[in-house]
Amino acid sequence: MAAAQAISKGSVVSPCGNRAAPGFLARRRGAVAARMAPSAARIGGFWRKNAFPGGRLTLRTRRSRAASPTQMNMNLALGKSMRWWEKGLQPNMREIESAQDLVDALTNAGDRLVVVDFFSPGCGGCRAFHPKICQFAEQNPDVLFLQVNYEEHKSMCHSLHVHVLPLFRFYRGAQGRLCSFSCTNATIKKFRDALAKHKPDRCSLGPTRGLEESELLALAANKDLQFTYAKQEPELIPRGDAPGEVVAPEPAKLPAAPKPLVRLGSEERSGWSRQEDEMHMRLS
Repeated sequence: MAAAQAISKGSVVSPCGNRAAPGFLARRRGAVAARMAPSAARIGGFWRKNAFPGGRLTLRTRRSRAASPTQMNMNLALGKSMRWWEKGLQPNMREIESAQDLVDALTNAGDRLVVVDFFSPGCGGCRAFHPKICQFAEQNPDVLFLQVNYEEHKSMCHSLHVHVLPLFRFYRGAQGRLCSFSCTNATIKKFRDALAKHKPDRCSLGPTRGLEESELLALAANKDLQFTYAKQEPELIPRGDAPGEVVAPEPAKLPAAPKPLVRLGSEERSGWSRQEDEMHMRLS
């Protein structure tokens, strides 16, 4: 280190005690610098030790190892285990894939009671209530449970006016939607009461209704969905006197309202006026 400082000052003393010549000094500087170069660097006129003793730093790109089939299967199993809404599913439970799938499922259910469950994977209340839904489905195999993932079908849920989760809607046959409500484990009695009220078998007079017509039109108007619906016109009835002539069905006539009862004295009479009473007295 002393030799290096001496070199930096410009003079070096030879082993014999004499001051070295300029040519020798230059050669001496080069030799010292060559020896110190791998492990030192000159900073501000002084030689500083390098942080790397070897004097050389090699940067190499780390090669990524291809995942083995066993590791890939473990990753897939882990990702699948995180899908809590697929745990404990019963044969009468299934997830809706599209708007058309929802409409077809409600239409094909006939007189069977259908419960539509709107949920979100990030909803804590939905996740906590899911085991209860599976228990209800197991206890009621004749009821169809449909699951709608809000995160995957946001546009469809907006058209159906779904603004709170979890949300449950009950449908049956020609009656269409029976009720719509939201509940959690704290208000599970609401779900039990609705299931007990609408579960008994009933025969519907007419075709299965499913979604409301306004909801079907909203789904058809949604550009994000591949769903088409044409508004149904009233059915035309052929007239007997003209072969090719058809007319729309006439609206049902309401029965005439009964005359209000007017209390006269201690008797109840059917709306006679005073003039009718006087005329009746004269004739008698």
